[in-house]
Amino acid sequence: MVIKSAELETVCGITSKLPDNELPEIAFAGKSNVGKSSLINGLLNRKSLARTSSSPGKTQTINFYNINKSLYFVDLPGYGYAKVSQEIRNKWGKMIERYLHKSNQLKLVFLLVDIRHDPGENDVTMYNWIVENGFEPVIIATKLDKIKRSQLLKNLKAIRVKLGMSTEDTIIPFSSVTKQGVDEIWELINSHM
Repeated sequence: MVIKSAELETVCGITSKLPDNELPEIAFAGKSNVGKSSLINGLLNRKSLARTSSSPGKTQTINFYNINKSLYFVDLPGYGYAKVSQEIRNKWGKMIERYLHKSNQLKLVFLLVDIRHDPGENDVTMYNWIVENGFEPVIIATKLDKIKRSQLLKNLKAIRVKLGMSTEDTIIPFSSVTKQGVDEIWELINSHM
């Protein structure tokens, strides 16, 4: 897709009313510091539309990015960040839950996991929760450039096993450095429009 315009249109906090959008929505979920902002920027060929940060837990709101006035990228708050209180983490969880339940336009959910590590308890919980809500999450294994090529298949298998995925479920390895995975991700997005 040629990106003609991409802008942050709506920011929803814990108490905000979710927008009643009429365009298709593509959601991005993942734990803090997994590379959601880098992925969104990479897909849109922008340097800093989605704010990246070296300190995890930056996205504490649901951010709606209007892409070409034809769809929304929905950046969900990162979960599992230890430096915020349990109360705030619970509120983020409720906010994500409310969004997944209430959006009438949600077409596809990407769940990002770090390819270097086995998915954590929060990743497994989020994966199961997305499935229980009737979606088939597509796993994006981020930080591909940080592992050796020889580790790729072993690490992808470990993710698949830990999340309890079937062989038909999709995992896309992604690198924000080399942009590997961008074309496959766009193909999937376009097939859900």
